[in-house]
Amino acid sequence: MFSDSNAFDYKRNVIGETLKRRLLGLVDGGVAAGTTAREYLIALGFPGERVSVGYDVVDNAHFAQGVRDSALASAPSRFFLATARFEPKKNHLRLLEAFAKYRQRAGDSAWSLVILGDGVLRAQMEARIAALGLERAVSLPGFANYRALPDWYARAGCFVHPSTNEQWGLVVNEAMAAGLPVLVSARCGCAADLVHPGENGDTFDPYDPSALAERMLRLAHGNTDLSAMGRASRRIIADWGPQRFAAGTREAVSAALASAPRRASPLDFMLLRALAGR
Repeated sequence: MFSDSNAFDYKRNVIGETLKRRLLGLVDGGVAAGTTAREYLIALGFPGERVSVGYDVVDNAHFAQGVRDSALASAPSRFFLATARFEPKKNHLRLLEAFAKYRQRAGDSAWSLVILGDGVLRAQMEARIAALGLERAVSLPGFANYRALPDWYARAGCFVHPSTNEQWGLVVNEAMAAGLPVLVSARCGCAADLVHPGENGDTFDPYDPSALAERMLRLAHGNTDLSAMGRASRRIIADWGPQRFAAGTREAVSAALASAPRRASPLDFMLLRALAGR
């Protein structure tokens, strides 16, 4: 089984958790996204020794090399960068509130903000930008494809991921592979493994715009070595690439092959068919 669910990513109920426990009783090996996903499987009764970690990874080399090759890497611009679909759980409206608070404190030296993506909240985000007087400070360039992303990472000063609900957050992997400091919501599954506060960035409460504004100010204008943070991001993410996924899968398969065969009940088959049809 591959899983990146966390105990905190959705409101849980007794019936759902009971069905999960029953399903896990049929599983012999698992690959979890990270520490919190592994802890959730263990809390549901799955043996920890049969769960490896490293499900959610990206091609780190694509982003690292893309930044090195980018003609924009030497551009003097400094801005906060976010990239995600424009939907409620990505929390862009609070990000805009936090950014406005940050600019009030940073004054003339304030960075700008670029939010890549598109979606149902675009009109609402544009209205909020206007209401906060941020038209000259915030850009919404639209969707950037896989090949174009390294150019954006090459110019940015810091990556921000403010989601209120995120099983992992693969864009954080991308930004770190590109060598950026990161500010990541504590409600993202990747935060526990990828963000080392004070070393390559920080975490924050996504429901508290003031807390995010403070971290933006401290990172952009405090006694911070951004280059060192970027190098730390690359060093940390180096252990979270396709090789880790392959190794974790191999460990899970080995655990399954070493387990004794078990027989599923009619109820178990019904549960599996129901899940397969979702």
